[in-house]
Parts: sequence; structure tokens; C-alpha cells
Amino acid sequence: MTDTPDHVDWRMLSRRASFASHRLIGWIYWEPRAIAAYEGLGIPNGVGYYVTSRAGRLGDAGADVVTAAYYSINARFVAASYDLLAEHATTADAVRVRDDAVVAGLREYVPGICDELASMSTALWEAADSLPSSARVLFAAQLEHRRPDDPLLDAWLAVNCIREWRGDSHWIVHAAEDLTGTEAGVLDGAWRSYADDWLPRSRGADDEALTAAYDMLAARGLVVDGEVTREAITYRQQLEDRLDDMAALAWQHLGAEATQRFIDLISSVGDVLIGRIDATAGEKWMPAGRHHPGIPD
Repeated sequence: MTDTPDHVDWRMLSRRASFASHRLIGWIYWEPRAIAAYEGLGIPNGVGYYVTSRAGRLGDAGADVVTAAYYSINARFVAASYDLLAEHATTADAVRVRDDAVVAGLREYVPGICDELASMSTALWEAADSLPSSARVLFAAQLEHRRPDDPLLDAWLAVNCIREWRGDSHWIVHAAEDLTGTEAGVLDGAWRSYADDWLPRSRGADDEALTAAYDMLAARGLVVDGEVTREAITYRQQLEDRLDDMAALAWQHLGAEATQRFIDLISSVGDVLIGRIDATAGEKWMPAGRHHPGIPD
């Protein structure tokens, strides 16, 4: 651990670093050149690219394992994604397609950050390696996926590891609260002011699943007359606070100065990267990478 001065607000620094990480990573899962290359493997319309390329080697354990790790993504869609992949290619192919597009995209869209980001690869991997892997299966699946021969990609992969650790921890918190993936989506959507249950529906929740989720949340007093309550929003923020505290581990290892350097670097191009999602998928996708009152610019 390089430095952890007492005056650092690690919760907020963790929150801002995680926000930057979502922006650095998220655009690739809707990147047209990656989806086209995935389709080039023989997979119709590139269906399932997000699921298989993100999970990486975890996919070798089977669709049921990936579904469990993703927590809130519809199991049928995950299974269909791997059925298509198995007909034409491998998980290694899916990851290769993604990584090739990462490098090409960063150099095209945000060339000004590439050298500095590449220079941070060793420190970022040291931060990722400092994290405990227990119960963090998506994180653990990425740990051996490194590219020291390409420092830019290697830095991106290290940040991806740290981001997946946070994602695994997010679901650990929700599982401890006995919240299903759909219930989590309902609360998260309300917390982010996403109307019409767009967020859980984007992960495959149908009317039946949503009715069940609302009923369970109502039984806990988090939904009244079909509406998520203010108390529920406060509760959801408390879960986020816990997550930010947990996710501070990696950034504490990196150190406050280097973490701020990372935040400043990615913040300088964050709108460009989220703009890639706006242009390729729409203005609601990747909600964790979009501005929220709890995350200052």
C-alpha cells in the first residue's frame, strides 16, 4: 500500500475512481467493430458478444455459472449466448475480439490518454493483485488475462479486473440483503431515476419477474402502491456507500495520488467514451458510467 493519509475521503475517492473505471471499460461492450468481429466468428448478428466477452474464461465453466455470477442478467439469454458461441468459436476467441477492439478504439477515440494510461499498467495490476478473490468469481476469471507486451491493453485489463471485483462485491452486498437480481434492478433504476423499469427490463426481466419483485419489495416496505419509496432510495444509497467502502481497497493500494491521477486522466475523456455508448446503443445503457448526484464531476 503506497499511501493512505488520514485526511483522504476514501469513500468518495473510491466512488469517483469506480465511475471513471466504468467509463473506461463500458464502451467496448457496444463497440460496432467488436460486434462485427464477433459476427465474423460466425455468430449471427454478433448476438451474445457482451455476455461472453465480458465473462471471459468463466464461460468455460458453463452458462449456469456465468448466470450466477452476473446475478441479474436473464438466464435464457446467457444460455443462448453460449450456445451460439459453442457452435462457432471459443471463449478465447470472444476475448480476443474484444481486446483487439479495445486497443483500436482507445487509439482512435481517446489517443491523448493512451501513453499515460499505458504507463500505469504495472501499478494498476499491483492494485488488482492486492484484492482478495474469495467469492469474486468474475474478478478471479480475469486475473490471468494479462498483456504485458501491450502496456495500453494491459492497463485496461487491470482496470477491468478492479471493476469486476467491485461488480462481484456489489452482488455480495445485495445477496446479503436477500435481494434478487430483479429486485436489485428495480431499486437501482429508481435510485438512478430510470423510469418505467427500464433497468431491470434491460437485463431481461419480464412482467412476471417484475410483479414478483415488486411484491417482495412491498412486503419489506420498500414499495407502496406500486411505487418505490423515498426510504427505499435511501436504503439503496446505503448499499452503495457500503460498496464504495469495500471497493476502496484497490485504490488504497494504488495510493491517493496515483488514484487521483487515474481519475483525472479518465475524466478528461469520460464524456467521449460514454458518448460512444450513446451513439452505438443509446443514452441509457451503462448506467454506472453516467452522472449521478452522488458522484461529483
